[in-house]
Amino acid sequence: MSIRGFASDNYAGIHPQVLSAIAEVNHGHQTAYGDDDVTAEFNKLVKKLFGSNAVGFPVFNGTGANVVALQAAIPRWGAVIGAATSHLNLDEGGAPEKMGGIKLWNVEIPKGDGKLTPELVEPELIDFGFVHRSQQAAVSITNSSEYGTVYSLEEIKAITKQAKKHGLITHMDGARLSNASAALGLPFKKFTTDAGIDLVSLGGTKIGGLACEAVIVTNASTATGKRLAHDMDYLRKTSMQLASKMRFISAQLIALYSGRTPLAIELAEHANSMAAELEKGLRKIAKGNKQRLSLPVKTEANAVFPVMDKKLAKKLQDKWHFYDWNQSIGQYRLMCAWDTTEEDIQSFLSDVREALG
Repeated sequence: MSIRGFASDNYAGIHPQVLSAIAEVNHGHQTAYGDDDVTAEFNKLVKKLFGSNAVGFPVFNGTGANVVALQAAIPRWGAVIGAATSHLNLDEGGAPEKMGGIKLWNVEIPKGDGKLTPELVEPELIDFGFVHRSQQAAVSITNSSEYGTVYSLEEIKAITKQAKKHGLITHMDGARLSNASAALGLPFKKFTTDAGIDLVSLGGTKIGGLACEAVIVTNASTATGKRLAHDMDYLRKTSMQLASKMRFISAQLIALYSGRTPLAIELAEHANSMAAELEKGLRKIAKGNKQRLSLPVKTEANAVFPVMDKKLAKKLQDKWHFYDWNQSIGQYRLMCAWDTTEEDIQSFLSDVREALG
């Protein structure tokens, strides 16, 4: 059964070029567990994308990428500072804690935009050296965020500057890194490596892949980077993220991220533009229906977060699949994907108008 809707970019299929890339490497024998020619080619690509000292480690999924990356970042007694609204905290089934033994040090985000700031982090930088408290060892941000917002280059640099001052490693959950790149108009290296990010969870599945993510150590030439890169293979294995036939993951990532204008960026630009059109249409409708529909969060990537009354939401969810988000305020999430169409947008907006009467 085919479902058109706005539930998640994970609902979208695999891009034909990614499928072709898998088929192209499906011949003969290659060494298992990453010692293959395709994964070697992927690591050449990683250096082009993130800098000459970057190293990539393909994994199966986004939760796995985050758990592996943060295990490398912190000691057993360490904690990761992150937004209370983060995927790490809310949508990974407790995997960071259960699988990785990672203490999540959650920070409330009063603006409701899903973004950490140095001002929000500062009060949490306490009790260093106090044996009775988990020790803050890393800061994790998500770009684009779980609320469809995007950290600017200046905002990222402010976070990493503060983290470095206190000796903390910085991690970026980039499940939708392509959407952030498309929104910022910047290549990956500019707002990760050059901005002081140490570790990146590079997403591929949400932007046309089958099952393809990677942990990126942005600078393996430093003492910290060398340690992170050294530990990564062992952590992938113990975290059940070391693929035996890794060439098929690497092939997907190469298909998505190679070329002058990578396929993933083209697809992200499309998804972002569809979300912008959806937001524009909803804001126009909301002008005459402020009691029943509003949009408190500005769309910057491929997600729209309207606040609707329950009656309106119920009517729409009878036909369209999308998720409840923050029910304390009646907020819902509408996610656009690489294959969202103009027809999808206009049809949904028409149904909103009809449901409002």
